[in-house]
Amino acid sequence: MDNSIFLAKFWGWYLIIFFLILSLNPKRIKQIFNDLNDEKFLIVTSFVAIIVGLLNILFHNIWEPNWKLIITFIGWISLYIGLSLFVFPKRTVAVLEFINIKLVQVIYTLLFFTGLFLLNIVYGIIPA
Repeated sequence: MDNSIFLAKFWGWYLIIFFLILSLNPKRIKQIFNDLNDEKFLIVTSFVAIIVGLLNILFHNIWEPNWKLIITFIGWISLYIGLSLFVFPKRTVAVLEFINIKLVQVIYTLLFFTGLFLLNIVYGIIPA
């Protein structure tokens, strides 16, 4: 299977599931940010984000102006957030909390539609 198709399926489903979980249980968002104050959770989270981002970039670093660019951006964003959490933990958590408070609905809606878009690319739900 092509890496782009595989990652479009993975990220599409992940973003939809993530959106549904956080929409059905909004307390989970607050719990995640509370857990980021715990050093052990923060280190594990940053390592997971670094690993996921790095693997995504190594297998899919395609800079074409089409849907594949979305997958590349997801990998780079994950790597950036993971490195930021590891190197500048307090500042990064503060920025993430600020963004979450100000733009929570926009961000989660954007994630949902990005997931739908990627799944539509893979499964052809809406023919072009």
